[in-house]
Amino acid sequence: MSETTGTSNVGGIAGERLQQIIEKVERLEEEKKGLADDIKDVMGEAKATGFDPKIIRTIIRLRKKAKEERQEEEELLELYKAAIGMD
Repeated sequence: MSETTGTSNVGGIAGERLQQIIEKVERLEEEKKGLADDIKDVMGEAKATGFDPKIIRTIIRLRKKAKEERQEEEELLELYKAAIGMD
């Protein structure tokens, strides 16, 4: 993963520091992939238990928002649905 050839200051760029940053991002990307795989496994378990993963994701997204923000979105959704005759 690391290529440490000529990691000195070149053109005003600190090569060693740049190398460290790149390697750190690469490690974090690997961790992120591992976490995404773990989440996929948990959603698979949820589905196998009879839960709907799409609804679970919606609930998770809603829980990240403040109550007032959720209420405002729900009101707008109802207003828009009424405006196009979905009620």
